[in-house]
Amino acid sequence: METKAQKNTIPEFRAGDTVTVHYRIIEGDKVRTQPFEGIVIAKRGEGVSKTFTVRKIGADGVGVERIFPLFSPNIERLVVERTGKVRRAKLYYLRGKVGKQATKVKERLFTSSVPEQSVEEKAV
Repeated sequence: METKAQKNTIPEFRAGDTVTVHYRIIEGDKVRTQPFEGIVIAKRGEGVSKTFTVRKIGADGVGVERIFPLFSPNIERLVVERTGKVRRAKLYYLRGKVGKQATKVKERLFTSSVPEQSVEEKAV
């Protein structure tokens, strides 16, 4: 049961990353996809019941949070827009921030995997 639900290919992301979740919404007999872009403020749970919380600043500066099941069949795709550099696993402190401060997370830079040349090789 658990392996069947986990076949969804979901990119790796962490708290602090800005993601866009394309979520399928069923309204009566109509099906549409709604993108929800925001900062991942928490990941919790184990196995199939794992969830993540995304927070965005909506109209009039009001914060909107949604909790998504990670292995939901209604998630059509998940795109990592930016990677954030944070020192916490849960970013609940962003709830108390207002305006620009509520979306401010430093960008995480990846180091290249190319080994540096030694001093002897540079001299030659």
